[in-house]
Amino acid sequence: PYYVDLNQNLFLQASLQSSDPNLVLFLDTCVASPNPNDFTTLTYDLIRRGCVKDPTFYSYNSPYRYISRFTFSAFEFVRQHPSVYLQCELVVCRYGDYSSRCYQGCVSRFKR
Repeated sequence: PYYVDLNQNLFLQASLQSSDPNLVLFLDTCVASPNPNDFTTLTYDLIRRGCVKDPTFYSYNSPYRYISRFTFSAFEFVRQHPSVYLQCELVVCRYGDYSSRCYQGCVSRFKR
């Protein structure tokens, strides 16, 4: 566990461990939950399908394509759940493949 104060800024980084320089890492979704085994019942979206949902969330430009950096303010679920667990989904794409998910940005709804 990582202990923080309420409203403290958290800084996170995800990196791709690969020797291929032509890969891009894209942060697609980050969901918080008070239950580490359930990210569907009681959740809070920080970012979903590339769309920022939390006003304190900020994604930094990284000097490297294989690193994703972001921040948000620590919160709790209605004072009944002092712990918050985070689950993030990242996408790996080929650099320059503009039809891939990495280059679509915010996708507000699925295409039919």
